Amino acid sequence: MSTCPFCGWPDDDLYAVVSRHHTPEGETVWTRCACGSLQVRVVGAGGAVVSARGRPSREVVRCEDGA
Repeated sequence: MSTCPFCGWPDDDLYAVVSRHHTPEGETVWTRCACGSLQVRVVGAGGAVVSARGRPSREVVRCEDGA
C-alpha cells in the first residue's frame, strides 16, 4: 500500500475529495491528504493512481502505523 511521502497517510484512505471530473479514460479526482497535500488521482479500469502530489503548506507531523 502506498502512503503520502509527507505524513504517511494511506493513499487508499481518502481524507477529502475536492472535485471529480469525468474523462474519456475514466475519472480525474482531486483530493486533499490529512496533511494538506493536494493530489491528482486518475481512476480507470485498472483502479486509482496518484499521478501528481503537491507539498503541504505547513509543517507536517507524520502519521504512525495504525493511526
